[in-house]
Amino acid sequence: MPSSQLQVLNALDVAKTQWYHFTAIVIAGMGFFTDSYDLFSISVVTKLLGRLYYQVPGAPKPGVLPINVTLAVNGVALCGTLAGQLFFGWLGDKLGRKKVYGITLIMMVICSLASGFSIGHSAKAVISTLCFFRFWLGFGIGGDYPLSATIMSEYANRKTRGAFIAAVFAMQGFGILVGGIVGLIVSAGFESHYHSPSYAKDPVSSCPPNADYIWRIILMFGAIPAGLTYYWRMQMPETARYTALITKNAKKAAEDMSKVLQFDITAEPEKLEQLYVQRQSFGLFSWEFVRIYGLRLLGTTSTWFLLDIGFYSQNLFQKDLFSSIGWIPPARDMSAIREVYKIARAQTLIALCGTVPGYWFTVAFIDIIGRFWIQLMGFIMMSTFMLALGIPYHHWQQRAHRIGFIIMYALTFFFANFGPNATTFVLPAEIFPARIRSTCHGISAAAGKAGAIVGAFGFLYISQEKNPTLRDPGYPAGIGKKDTLILLSGLNLLGAIFTLLVPETKGKTLEDAAGEAIEQDDEVPRQSA
Repeated sequence: MPSSQLQVLNALDVAKTQWYHFTAIVIAGMGFFTDSYDLFSISVVTKLLGRLYYQVPGAPKPGVLPINVTLAVNGVALCGTLAGQLFFGWLGDKLGRKKVYGITLIMMVICSLASGFSIGHSAKAVISTLCFFRFWLGFGIGGDYPLSATIMSEYANRKTRGAFIAAVFAMQGFGILVGGIVGLIVSAGFESHYHSPSYAKDPVSSCPPNADYIWRIILMFGAIPAGLTYYWRMQMPETARYTALITKNAKKAAEDMSKVLQFDITAEPEKLEQLYVQRQSFGLFSWEFVRIYGLRLLGTTSTWFLLDIGFYSQNLFQKDLFSSIGWIPPARDMSAIREVYKIARAQTLIALCGTVPGYWFTVAFIDIIGRFWIQLMGFIMMSTFMLALGIPYHHWQQRAHRIGFIIMYALTFFFANFGPNATTFVLPAEIFPARIRSTCHGISAAAGKAGAIVGAFGFLYISQEKNPTLRDPGYPAGIGKKDTLILLSGLNLLGAIFTLLVPETKGKTLEDAAGEAIEQDDEVPRQSA
């Protein structure tokens, strides 16, 4: 029996791809651009921070950040992001997507600027204030995950909804890319002016005092795209599904979408009352939710958690990659400014070759192949390539085989992005009811960030070699990179298994995908299997 639908929601579902879709992608996507820029640009400047604030006079090598400081500088933003995903995801269902959307953007602008103005002359003062502002920067970034995905899913049409949500997430790749490019431009500008010698030639002159401006400029640049986006975000009307299904204001939803779609839509308040008065009303912490949506939430949280362990732990192997192909020479053979340039160049090349293409393959094929199959394929391919890197790991470390190492490494990243890194963002925005959609997406994303913390820091210790001469200074013995890759391969295979808990949503309305569509003659909502 055909399901009944409010005209305003049906109009959105069947709308042809038009200008407002692309406007929404850019507005939501620029937030993700800023998110990824702010989260990943810190990796460009951490070596510089070590030289500026932790240099030991007369030491044979340039200064580096101590282990605890490295963990703090890189980890506080991830912790803030996790907290922000939970808080703003919940708030987006309580206050509305649009209202909360502006708050997160303001936080990102203020904290991006404040990160660059980290005060003090001592290492303790600068790093402490930097960590403080980066935590709150992460908190704002965290809110953008559930809100951007939910807004785009509720604006999109049925046939191309997956591509639109994935396109928002794909802006993350451009944020990483631009982070590298900004690092290149700023460091090249300073290098052309100062002409600093390498550390081996002159340890003092290799790091001029004005190099302190480099990391501040790079971090503060993240405020620009966020600031430019704010006005347009505030001009977007609240999504029709929130206005109609949660606040029960059919007239307002019809008025807003009439302006967006540029044709008149009937409000149908009586129909809303008749069809949606019996809509599910149970809360997140209820047995009814566990019975109907529990396995779905387990599927979205577990797959995102497992994906981010593997995705963020890949950074552990970049040092071997960059060293083996000569992209980054030994630190003592470069000046501080030159080192920033080399790191930024390496990040830019990785983004161009492996990161950006994978995202846009997902955009192109997600509504053709489907979310489920892309995610399953991505996990299996990541597991395969990590196993192929891990078992003969010492073979790949030989200089004669470095090209094969680069190809395998790039393919691992490619299938992460043309795979679960994109689909884990898309699916939670589609398979839960409107009243808890943002909350459930925030929970799923927070599980992912928990995996990122495990991958970036837990595996930093686990991957340390047993041979002390091959270990990073100050770290205890671990299982080594070879066994770490094999372990990560197993975790990705586990991600493929948990993908079986997630339903396919290709071609379905949001109400069908969330299992809350109502049949005209039924007395209760129809549930999807």
